[in-house]
Amino acid sequence: MIAPLAAVALPTWLDPDRAFQAGFAEHPYSFWLDAGPDAAIGWSWVGSGRPEADADAVRLTDLTAGAEGGVEPDAEAGPFRGGWVGWSGYDDAADRAGAPTGAPDGAAPQTVWLRAERFLAFDHARRRVWAFAADAETLATEAAGWAGAAPPPASAPRSRGMAVARHLPGAYADLIAECRDAIREGDAYQLCLTTRFSVAGDIDPAESFRALRAATASHHAGFVRSGSVALASASPERFLEVQGGVVRTHPIKGTRPRGDDVVRDALLAAELLESPKERAENVMIVDLMRNDLSRVSVAGSIAVDRLLDVESYPAVHQLVSTVSGILRPGTTLGDLLDAAFPAGSMTGAPKLSAMTILHGLEAAPRGVFAGCFGWVGDDGAADLAMIIRSIVFHPGGAYVGAGGGITWGSDAAAEVAEVGVKARGPLRAIGAELPPGW
Repeated sequence: MIAPLAAVALPTWLDPDRAFQAGFAEHPYSFWLDAGPDAAIGWSWVGSGRPEADADAVRLTDLTAGAEGGVEPDAEAGPFRGGWVGWSGYDDAADRAGAPTGAPDGAAPQTVWLRAERFLAFDHARRRVWAFAADAETLATEAAGWAGAAPPPASAPRSRGMAVARHLPGAYADLIAECRDAIREGDAYQLCLTTRFSVAGDIDPAESFRALRAATASHHAGFVRSGSVALASASPERFLEVQGGVVRTHPIKGTRPRGDDVVRDALLAAELLESPKERAENVMIVDLMRNDLSRVSVAGSIAVDRLLDVESYPAVHQLVSTVSGILRPGTTLGDLLDAAFPAGSMTGAPKLSAMTILHGLEAAPRGVFAGCFGWVGDDGAADLAMIIRSIVFHPGGAYVGAGGGITWGSDAAAEVAEVGVKARGPLRAIGAELPPGW
C-alpha cells in the first residue's frame, strides 16, 4: 500500500509555465497536464515521478472506489491527489479489442505511466496552488520562491525543413476512395483514416511543448516525458472522465478551420453545425460510445448529456457531444479501457470492422497517436484525453499523426485539407513544414 502524499497550499499564485521551467522541465520523468495559458477554470498539474514498472497496477485501479459511501474529491486540493500520469497507445488497444495489428514501430513504447511523487496542482478558478509530495512543505517552499517572475518565452524552434509524409496527398485520396467503397459495401458506416508526418533530428520535447502551447492553446493539453521518449499534446478532446463512479466521454467529430475575421469565423462555425455529413458522423460515434459505455455501466444509466455542440479553439472549430454512465461496482480502469478504447472517434463504426479495414488501408502502426493520456488517481478518479494534435518524441526525431472521419458523403479534397489543418500546428512547434499538397 502506497502512503498518500501530503498536500500544502502555497501562499500565492504561481504561473504553471514558470513552475515547469523552474522545477521540472529538465527532470527525466516529468509531466505537465495543462488547462491552457489563459485558463480561467479547470486544473493544471506540473510535476515529476518515477516510471511504473507494473502497468497492470494502473489497469487494476478500481474506478468506483471513490463512489463508495459518497466520497467526493477534495474541493480545495483538486481531483488528482496522487496516482499515475502517462499514456496508452492505439496499437495495444486495437490488439486487445481483437483487431489485426502489425509489428510495433519501435519509436516509443505503447504504455508509459509515471507514479506521481512531487507535483503542483493549479486551481485556475480560485487562483490557488497546492504542493503534493511526501515532503510537501519543502516543495511548497521551493515553489513559492518561483512566484513573481514571468516565465521566459518559448524558444523559436530550429527550422527542420519539410516533414516526411507516410502518404502523398494523392495516395491518401485513393485511400479515402477505398474507405467509401467499404462503406458502400456495408462493411462500415464511418472510418477514421489517419496518416503520419515524421521529422528527424535532436528535438527538445519540453521547449516544443511550450511552443505548441503558445500557438495552439487547448483545455486538455499535456506533456509527459519518460527518459528518452515524450509526448506533447494540444488535444481538444477529453476521452474519458471518471468522478465518483460516473464516467463521461466527449467524442469530437466534425472540424472547420477558424476564419480570418469575425464574420468568416462565425460562418465557418455555422457551416460546421449545419453540415449533414458532420452531424451524421458525430451522431454515429455518440451511438458507438453509448454502446461501449453500456458494457461497464449500470443498466439504464447511459445518457447523452449534450449533442452536437460547437467548441472553438485557436486553430479549429469542433463538433462535440457528451455521453455518460454510472459504472458498475468494482469496474477497473482496465475494464473501462477494454470496453471503450480505442475511442470510437479514432476508429469509426462498427468499431472492430472499422479497425480491421483501417489496418489494411493504413498498412503501418499508429503508435502512440490515437491513444489516450492523462491521470489516474489512487481513489479511482481519472481524466484521459485523446492523443491528437500531438507530437511523439523518440530517439532520433518525432512524429505527428493526423486524420479524419470518412463517410459516404466525404469529399476527398476536403478530407486531405483537414489533415493538413490538424497537423500544421504540431509540426510548426518542432520547426517543420507540411509537404506540398497537404
